[in-house]
Amino acid sequence: MTTSPDPWPARPVAPEDLAAITTAQWRAVLDGAPDQAAGWVTAAARLGHAEAQAMLGQWCLDGHGVVRDPAQALHWFLRAAHQGHAMAMNMAGRCHEQGWGTPADAGKAVHWYRLAARTNLPQAQYNLANLLAAGQGVKRDHAQAFGLYRDAADQGYAKAFAKLGRYFEDGVVVPRDPQKARDCYRRGAEGGDFRGQFCHAGMLAEDGRHDEALRWLAQVPETATPRYLEQAGTLLLQSPHGAIRAVGERMLAKLRPPACGDAP
Repeated sequence: MTTSPDPWPARPVAPEDLAAITTAQWRAVLDGAPDQAAGWVTAAARLGHAEAQAMLGQWCLDGHGVVRDPAQALHWFLRAAHQGHAMAMNMAGRCHEQGWGTPADAGKAVHWYRLAARTNLPQAQYNLANLLAAGQGVKRDHAQAFGLYRDAADQGYAKAFAKLGRYFEDGVVVPRDPQKARDCYRRGAEGGDFRGQFCHAGMLAEDGRHDEALRWLAQVPETATPRYLEQAGTLLLQSPHGAIRAVGERMLAKLRPPACGDAP
């Protein structure tokens, strides 16, 4: 296979072409125009390259360089997953859990999350823990869920800290420990997790540190899901502090469509 004078490689036509691709050339493809990159990655995926298959699955899910097609996304995730690609296993689980490109099936999601979690992938550990904690697709098991959240947190996965904090705050499967709960919430908040930000702000407000709490609450809407915003906003409306209630009102306002005549 011949390559271009610049780092962009020629489109692969045989498996041995892929073996010759350098890290710089892969980066050049990923940094290129989305439609051109998608064509190159599709060629690599069809040749059986697991990383390209996982990447193409994500691009089909996001509509990056290709028409958004969740069913095709699942197809490529499964192709890579059957080769042992950990993130593809996790994403196959996500597709089955959320019903992306296939009917929602929590049991199948558990299957793929469990396989990916065995590779020590923190995203899969977290996702499997969520289903175990909720009893979705599997018997509820808070002890196993806690262990998986802890394993993900040990790798620095921010989302897991807020979930661990809740176990310590409520004393579920572990002794109640408010200080550990606070530490977990803080670490989740500092890692950018909206649940951690909200819970950390709550602890700060309890301590009378309202200005700090408000700064963390202001960050929650940047990444929170609409469902979480609704729950958080409703809780904040119960605060005795006007500034915190105002934050709750703004959260709920983000969920309401503009009234007729409002500026877009």
